[in-house]
Amino acid sequence: MGISVIINTYNANKHLHEVINAVKDFDEVIVCDMESTDNTVEIAKTFNCKIITFPKGECTIVEPARNFAITQASQPWILVVDADEVVTPDLKKYLYQLTERPDCPSGIYIPRKNYFMGHFMHSYYPDPLLRFFKKENTVWPPTVHSTPIVEGKIERIPPKRMELALIHLANDSIEVIVRKFNDYTDNEVIRKKHKKYGVFALIHRPLVRFIKVYFIKGGFRDGKPGLIRAYFEAYYQVIMVSKMIEARQSKNSDQ
Repeated sequence: MGISVIINTYNANKHLHEVINAVKDFDEVIVCDMESTDNTVEIAKTFNCKIITFPKGECTIVEPARNFAITQASQPWILVVDADEVVTPDLKKYLYQLTERPDCPSGIYIPRKNYFMGHFMHSYYPDPLLRFFKKENTVWPPTVHSTPIVEGKIERIPPKRMELALIHLANDSIEVIVRKFNDYTDNEVIRKKHKKYGVFALIHRPLVRFIKVYFIKGGFRDGKPGLIRAYFEAYYQVIMVSKMIEARQSKNSDQ
């Protein structure tokens, strides 16, 4: 059974050569570009990828482009890879063997290894992502950080199979992470507009998030990077809840 690899891009030249090189032997590699202004498309052309364009416009999230790319794939199975994620040879072998099983599930959650300040983050592993699935009847909702809607049985690759994990090359700097927080929280405010967070949420959500990341998920094992990242997770919740309170108060004042 054939597999189409989908890579969504926008000014993604930093890691793209390594990312495509790792998947070049799949049945099909599709680069869905959102009108990059760097040499992203030129890099993709050197690998003879199928290149399609999704108009960026004012879109700040990738999910609508992912859904479009799925419709353009020619193979019955889809593997979605970010432009800063590497597929290991073991993972490729595993996925092809999986499609040959008579009881093959319709979707698979794949673990991912994340890094911060050059350090592998135990607190972010296994970070399971539903990135492998049957094309038929699969839809990717156009909301930030959404998961594809897959019909049928879904399984997970066991976290102990670390050789099958995607390798996340991003290793974003603090500056980049803080900048992304603004876009991500803007989209979360839209997605959670039906919720009514108040002062309690400003205390509760950041505190719970810090405890979960640093203590429960083992961020303390990651030294200073683990502590900093846990603080960032709490900070993200502060920003998100604050924006939601601000939006609600603005709406009430206009009435």
